[in-house]
Amino acid sequence: MRFLNVFKANNTAPLSEAQQLAAYRRSGDVGALGALYQPYMEMVFAICYKYLKEEDDCKDAVMQIFEKLVVELRTHEVDNFKSWLHSVTRNFCLMQLRTQRSYANVSALDADEEILQLAATEPEMHSLAENRFNALEHCMKTLTREQRISVELFYLEEKCYKEISEATGFEAGKVKSYIQNGKRNLKICMDKNG
Repeated sequence: MRFLNVFKANNTAPLSEAQQLAAYRRSGDVGALGALYQPYMEMVFAICYKYLKEEDDCKDAVMQIFEKLVVELRTHEVDNFKSWLHSVTRNFCLMQLRTQRSYANVSALDADEEILQLAATEPEMHSLAENRFNALEHCMKTLTREQRISVELFYLEEKCYKEISEATGFEAGKVKSYIQNGKRNLKICMDKNG
């Protein structure tokens, strides 16, 4: 991959992957990590392309994954680098796709806002908007306490995960899960209630 032909290791004698990982963990030398990563960049790109489909997105992902490795490999013990890297790459791509879907859902929320704006001027639309609002209100009550509070703070008050955690005392790692599960449960409930 010519676009990332930037890594040069400081060592001249070839080391095993385990030795390269240990050397990186000891020294933090990004060049050493780059030498380990470079033979796998085409594999990473291919996995990214399978999921993301856009060449430029895949090139960005290859670099972002390397940046992720710079941090994670300082603390993680990895026995089989290739299979671990494959999993990291797949999970990274799935998170990218999930994020893209979240943006699509925000667009759907923007469409709902347009319906509410039209409702102010047209009686039929007003009735439709009122029904959706009532269904949303009902569905919010069906969520668990944690999901409801997290969804309200995230979407209505536009707070970030950290702010929600600080305001509620919920574990920071669980806030994202509460929001995602709450949003999914809301959608299911809204679909059932028209």
